[in-house]
Amino acid sequence: MNLQDKVVIVTGGANGIGRALCKRFAAERARGVVVSDVDFEAARQVAAEINGLAVKTDVANEADVVALVAKANEAFGPVDLFCSNAGISGAHGFEAVTNDEWQRIWEINVMAHIFASRAVLPQMLERGSGYLLNTASAAGLLTNIGLAPYSVTKHAAVAFAEWLSITYGGRGIKVSCLCPLGVKTNMLMGDAETRFGGFLLEGAIEAEDVAEAVVLGLTEEKFLILPHPEVAEYFQRKAGDYDRWLRGMRRLQDQINSAKA
Repeated sequence: MNLQDKVVIVTGGANGIGRALCKRFAAERARGVVVSDVDFEAARQVAAEINGLAVKTDVANEADVVALVAKANEAFGPVDLFCSNAGISGAHGFEAVTNDEWQRIWEINVMAHIFASRAVLPQMLERGSGYLLNTASAAGLLTNIGLAPYSVTKHAAVAFAEWLSITYGGRGIKVSCLCPLGVKTNMLMGDAETRFGGFLLEGAIEAEDVAEAVVLGLTEEKFLILPHPEVAEYFQRKAGDYDRWLRGMRRLQDQINSAKA
């Protein structure tokens, strides 16, 4: 996909990866960039910088997502690329995670992708073209040590993107799944309890580096967009010998536990 003259929606567009995507898409001369976020003031600031449109959206609310697409259509015309990017890390651990916490992360990390696709696919299928970019995580290909809800929902996000590509790829719909490892955003750089683990900080990259990888991945129309090339190697090791990979992950878990002790 060439982003020039395209209409793009980015959820979670006010901060982190989403903000970097909005700015990079504008630099690629997209016709219109819709900055969608539950933090409307922050979304307005990003939109003002790129001459885009800010829309307050709770991605866990399907009516909000439907309204988001309608506002994009009204402002700029049919949507060419929907970046379903919003996500949360959720509660740490497993045993103490409540049903309400599980439900909340499921709504934002999984159902939001479903709502986005439902809202925008009809117009894309009608004209026989369109692009869906779903942000998941390397945790969706591998796993996440410490955060069960995050790991489970990111696996589901990858699976849904995969299903979309298989089901609609023959009808002109392109699908990519963004799976970064450590990125220097608020999600990673939070406090010690909710942070994903110090081991991710060493190889963490800037959100702008992720945006660069996304533009390249969209240009090449690749399904998996991996800003950290080593994720592909880890994924191959996992597929090649699942039991060996699990043993290695247990050792990593032990190392992290020891470091926290």
